[in-house]
Amino acid sequence: MQPRNMSMSGVVDLAAVKAAQEAKAKAEQARAEAARQGGGAVSGVSPSSLVIDVDEAGFEREVLQRSSEVPVVIDFWAEWCEPCKQLSPLLEGLAREYNGRFVLAKIDVDANQMLMQQFGVQGIPAVFAVVAGQALPLFQGAAPVEQIRQTLDQLIQVGEERFGLTGVVVDPDAEDGEGGEQREAAVAEVPAGPYDALLEAAVQALDAGDLGGAVQAYRNVLNDDPGNTEAKLGLAQAELLQRVQDLDAQQVRKDAADRPADVAAQIAAADLDLVGGHVEDAFGRLIEAVRRTAGDERDAARVRLLELLEVVGSDDPRVSAARTQLARVLF
Repeated sequence: MQPRNMSMSGVVDLAAVKAAQEAKAKAEQARAEAARQGGGAVSGVSPSSLVIDVDEAGFEREVLQRSSEVPVVIDFWAEWCEPCKQLSPLLEGLAREYNGRFVLAKIDVDANQMLMQQFGVQGIPAVFAVVAGQALPLFQGAAPVEQIRQTLDQLIQVGEERFGLTGVVVDPDAEDGEGGEQREAAVAEVPAGPYDALLEAAVQALDAGDLGGAVQAYRNVLNDDPGNTEAKLGLAQAELLQRVQDLDAQQVRKDAADRPADVAAQIAAADLDLVGGHVEDAFGRLIEAVRRTAGDERDAARVRLLELLEVVGSDDPRVSAARTQLARVLF
């Protein structure tokens, strides 16, 4: 299979990726300008959206899908829990203080037993985070505020460096509903960014089958701008094509069929599935591998799934569905 014959058409929309990257760049500019002006208002979401009550019915929308844009910290609590009455207001205050760097989701364990079981909560208060669909335990019980700040700082750093999550911009005067949606849409209307020439060169190299050139061009952008969404997704696409260019497709599929417990075989087949446009097959194959395995093998399947989710892009409903299925398998 030659690189120039491969096509990701229908799998990832680079124009949409570019718009998302520019929207995030605009958000960062607005956030920096607000900081220079002493925390003045900027267009964005309302402060009330930084702390939300979540139940089982809304978990996918409010937590899993939202976590592709901003880290979501989960506070498992109950009305009868005395330590919760101390920790919850502290977390709410920090959510507002961090001004959109994370969103706090409050889950009442008495009303949401299934979520409590899925996360393996042994006692409350318990605090977890979800970043790009991945659940992370943070701490259990009451904790000093400085320790919580350090944990949040580390969480935000992971979100930015690994997934390009810059958070949301908060406008103290913003209102929820249609007006807020219009303001968020307006954020995407920004001028071309400083990396357009490099990104265009990378896309042209990708289309021409020069995978090495495309990989290097995307990496050049990421060296200067690690959170550049278009470059991250483009690099994931180019690296995927590099992985499959020398594969014997027939042999890979035979190995995957003959050895369903072989994680490496399933990973290679999933790469081929995605390049061939069989998005749901690729995701389902890796989710099943995660379900069947443990330890390093499970982590390898999980990481490759997250890489393929990056290739397709968070706006695709198949990605949201796969993140939900992955969360169910893991928890």
